[in-house]
Amino acid sequence: MAIGSGLGAQLGIAAETTYGTYVAPSKFIEFTKESLVLKKTTAQSAGIAAGRLLALSSRRVLTRKEASGSIDFEVTNKSMGLLLQALMGTTVTPEQQGAGPAYLQTHTLADTAGKSLTIQKGVPLTTGVVTRKNFLGCKVISGEFSCEVGGMLTGSYEIDGKDVEETSALAAASYANMAPYHFGQMAVKTGAFGAETAHDGIRKMSCKIERPQEVERFYAGQAGLKKEPISNDQVKISGSLESDYVSTTLDDLHTSDGATSLVWEFVGPLIAETFYETFRITLPAIRLDEGPPVVDGFGVVKPTFSYVGLYDGTNQPKIEYITTDVTL
Repeated sequence: MAIGSGLGAQLGIAAETTYGTYVAPSKFIEFTKESLVLKKTTAQSAGIAAGRLLALSSRRVLTRKEASGSIDFEVTNKSMGLLLQALMGTTVTPEQQGAGPAYLQTHTLADTAGKSLTIQKGVPLTTGVVTRKNFLGCKVISGEFSCEVGGMLTGSYEIDGKDVEETSALAAASYANMAPYHFGQMAVKTGAFGAETAHDGIRKMSCKIERPQEVERFYAGQAGLKKEPISNDQVKISGSLESDYVSTTLDDLHTSDGATSLVWEFVGPLIAETFYETFRITLPAIRLDEGPPVVDGFGVVKPTFSYVGLYDGTNQPKIEYITTDVTL
């Protein structure tokens, strides 16, 4: 029996072969909170019957179902591959680095067609019995990463789902020996693409990748369920860099509206040879929208620069992940 509180909860994920078709979880995420729920649309008959004062229960119908919510988690050195693939879109096969146990995953921005997840949520009753809710056809609508002084690298995903079922068995959760990435491993680099150099003074960083999709694909003959969402707008990448005013590099880019490549990386312990645990976001072109420095007191000037990620005409944004995971 599990603990009869959130301490006994679990969250498992698996890549689906067919949108909305259950696949038993293969990875288990150490999440911090979630809000995944079934959303249903009902209709109640308004038929008039002599003397009937209350709507008839048998005349209520369930006309459509879907799911939505969010998952918050700490980004760790293992088990992130499926989540990254669902966000970025590229089908990824980990590539062995050297002859040792390090494997590189390169998640390059691409369309997310065919990239859906089964997410199984285990929710404990107070008795310790864990109920299961299987969220099918889960598409990532957006993913945001953030880290600040003294903190861990965190992620937050917005999810759209096709359906929820409670019949498939609860999988036995198992966890890799995971360690979170954190501020002490963080570096922010700017400059020409491929030749970026470390930028001093950054205290907090965030990056949000939005994948706009048509999520209202409800058609006749689908039993009130949607078809797989389709991308219906350009990807939107944005974020912020909170810093001390140690140089004019970012300020000058804001003034000129110039472009720079941005690399945000976390490098952890050595895996083998010259390969380290790594989580790296590369945006080949960003431009700064806001953030010129202002003096608001006696303290160190601390501008916060907001940015948008754009296409440089050649290179796509990507997330690189070096881990000991042999598969996603």
